[in-house]
Amino acid sequence: MCLAIPAKIESIENGVAQCRVGEGETFVTASLMLLDGEAALGDYVIIHAGFAIRKLDLVEAQQSLAILRDLANAYEEVQRKYDQEAMDRAKA
Repeated sequence: MCLAIPAKIESIENGVAQCRVGEGETFVTASLMLLDGEAALGDYVIIHAGFAIRKLDLVEAQQSLAILRDLANAYEEVQRKYDQEAMDRAKA
């Protein structure tokens, strides 16, 4: 499964951008060839399968990243409960 993610363009060379995901140190490479219009340093884009497919404004990017963080946190919580139940069953 692929997930489109928002990221900030940090550098551009030959139509390919290095983009930062969120506030951390995760970077992805994305081709800019599918975007309508020009992309610039500091722009936020949605990246899917190695291509920037749409520009976002800062608020859209922040909202999207918050939703993804919430989903990741919810998954981790469910996984912890599942792991604990599995350990409890193994002890029984």
